[in-house]
Amino acid sequence: MPPTSHTAGALRILVSEAARAQLGERRIRACVAPSPTLVTVDEVERHGAEFDIALVSRDVTGTSTKHRIQPETQRFYDALLGSRALRWLHFHSAGADRPVYLELLARGVVLTSSAGTNTEAVAQSAVAGLLMLGRRFPELLAAQRRREWAPLVDRPPLPPDLQGQTATIVGWGGIGQAIARILAAVGLRIQAVRSSDTPLAGGPPSCAYEALAGVLPRTDWLVLACPLSSRTRQLIDGRALALLPAGAHLVNVSRGDVVHEPALVDALAGGRLAGAYLDVFAHEPLPPDSPLWTLPQVIATPHSAGFAAGNAARVVQLFLDNLARFAGSAPLLNVVRREP
Repeated sequence: MPPTSHTAGALRILVSEAARAQLGERRIRACVAPSPTLVTVDEVERHGAEFDIALVSRDVTGTSTKHRIQPETQRFYDALLGSRALRWLHFHSAGADRPVYLELLARGVVLTSSAGTNTEAVAQSAVAGLLMLGRRFPELLAAQRRREWAPLVDRPPLPPDLQGQTATIVGWGGIGQAIARILAAVGLRIQAVRSSDTPLAGGPPSCAYEALAGVLPRTDWLVLACPLSSRTRQLIDGRALALLPAGAHLVNVSRGDVVHEPALVDALAGGRLAGAYLDVFAHEPLPPDSPLWTLPQVIATPHSAGFAAGNAARVVQLFLDNLARFAGSAPLLNVVRREP
């Protein structure tokens, strides 16, 4: 459903208290006239206020995940689901797989993401994880905690040179391309796996998701940076992991459900997979009894690869750009498409 201009008075926008303070009347007025009215969940609950637009900023979701929703986040979600006037929702993340977003999308609400606002942060985190694994930092840090002087030279074989190894990057959006740029500078060969089988003009060798099996045997580093969809869900299963050469590594900064987690645990525990950097998991928070917490060759971080101080300002600016487009009936940026 394409957005239409609002001509029957000022737009009403649901925001958090923090976002209302950050947006400010002056910045809003510069985007659209008449100046929109900013409403909060408290006002919606007290007065039954309707709204045309909503902004889910980072402070709204807080520590909530799609599996465990904190009460304050749920209040905001309830307001979204209860507004029949809502026509457009903008949210702070790149992924749109939270159930509330999917429900609104199915209802015909236009959704726009903040894809691109944390691209460099996620890419840097992925490469940092890869470099730590490649240089065997988990072993060195474990020795530090034991106050043990344990040079790698005493524990052969030495780490192989990263230069000349092959990284297969699954997902060729902004994050995948940023990862490729950095890894190429380090000296790795790049091959891409993406939604299309059309060759990349001037880019690395590539194939579609469905042809992944053909490139896995020559993959030293399998880097996942793809969106979660029907084509990528459980893409990396036991069969895919078995096709990787012994000693390969996995980096996942996409979504946990892209990987069959029990098969991943088996591959790591059995030693076929040399290590993994994981920022996302099938269930978040990662359960305390998950072996992924304690496997020595695993770096596990709490879905934090994209966090950076400048993200909030970039999200707000993208929202303001889209607000001006919405008011003028222009196409919005980063529209989330329903799967066919």
